[in-house]
Amino acid sequence: MKKRNKNAHRNRKYDLIPYHVIKAASEEDIDAIMQIVKHYEGYIRKLSTRYMYDESGTLRHYIDEELRLRLKTKLIEKILSFEM
Repeated sequence: MKKRNKNAHRNRKYDLIPYHVIKAASEEDIDAIMQIVKHYEGYIRKLSTRYMYDESGTLRHYIDEELRLRLKTKLIEKILSFEM
């Protein structure tokens, strides 16, 4: 009987970033940094979503571009300062 790694399901469920990509990004590899930024794009978009009511009282949502860019910049700063 084959033993299963009890942590094997985590990569599939959470779609983790591979170690080699994180290591390359911390060494200032542009492609790896962009891969990580792309991975977190949806989360950044979710965090930068704002809600407001228009003149007719309808709830509208929009992306705060300034906040989205600040979050993206902060992520890149943290990637570059990450020590392995």
